[in-house]
Amino acid sequence: MKPVNFVTVAAFAAFTLPALGQTSSTPRIDQRQANQERRIEQGEKSGALTNKEAARLEKGQARVQKMENKALADGKVTAKERARIEKAQDRQSKKIYREKHDKQTAK
Repeated sequence: MKPVNFVTVAAFAAFTLPALGQTSSTPRIDQRQANQERRIEQGEKSGALTNKEAARLEKGQARVQKMENKALADGKVTAKERARIEKAQDRQSKKIYREKHDKQTAK
């Protein structure tokens, strides 16, 4: 694994590990986060994403995860919090698509 990728994966894991120990009240959000993370990994493996693009996208995923963790801090995710998180996921999904389908490729 390349050093840049290891650092971003480690940072993402630091945000997600606390959430693994608790039963989530946001399974749809969690599933979507996992799906988007898989899309980024697949883009790295296929060469559709450069290391810099992948790092930027993983940072965005970590930001969305942080939003979810903050919303879960009081034990309940309100409809307003859920809507904000889902909107952030929508934006992140569009970024993943754009980066995977641009003309830049990993060398």
